[in-house]
Amino acid sequence: MEQGLVSIITPLYQAQKYISKTIESVRSQTYENWEMIVVDDCSTDAGSSLVRAYTTEDSRIRYHRNEKNMGAAKSRNEAMKLARGQYLAFLDSDDLWEPQKLEKQIKLMQEKNAAFVFAGCDVIDDDGKPLQKIRHVPEYITYEKLLWGNVIPCLTVLIDREKAGDFSMPNIGHEDYATWLKILKKVKEAYGIDEVLGHYRVNRNSLSGNKLRTIRWTWNIYRNEQHLPIIKSILYLFGHLTQAAKKMR
Repeated sequence: MEQGLVSIITPLYQAQKYISKTIESVRSQTYENWEMIVVDDCSTDAGSSLVRAYTTEDSRIRYHRNEKNMGAAKSRNEAMKLARGQYLAFLDSDDLWEPQKLEKQIKLMQEKNAAFVFAGCDVIDDDGKPLQKIRHVPEYITYEKLLWGNVIPCLTVLIDREKAGDFSMPNIGHEDYATWLKILKKVKEAYGIDEVLGHYRVNRNSLSGNKLRTIRWTWNIYRNEQHLPIIKSILYLFGHLTQAAKKMR
């Protein structure tokens, strides 16, 4: 594990329209000690060749191709196995970062001696245009508070593996939410920067677009991942739906 190095985890699938801008948003970081591990989940478009071209320009960018299509969670896990950094960050192949994202989060981690930090983001459309929707985040969150709804955008997360330990994402819907809950059981608190440091893209193929499926995923996390009693699960699900309604405003 290399001290100070941020390993950026990026699953790639059919993202030739976006991946170059995603990579450029990483290359523009003011914190330069990073590696970007792009795991190609058997794409058939030109996205893979675009990434391979970047690897010849910038040795910090690494490319790995799955032998078979495995989905985003397993692709992230493959990338984490290859990661050499003290820190882990997550950036999907169609999302973007602000240039000071990593610098500001590393600074917060050092100030708080934290294992887990996150930040706010806004929402952009398929063409990268802002939709005037900002996802604000709290100053800090605990496991108990996170049960009421996921306020941690995946593309803004930064985790110190020395403090949080190694982990993997379960291959279920809302795998990021399930993962944050698992980590917060161990590290107790995560700290937020209520500032737009990332841009989350919503497109026609977004998995989160199906609201009924989202409810089923969340219920599964409460009952089968966290093993909560049914009454508590109902209460937390209501809280989760309330959070989701706020995000849509």
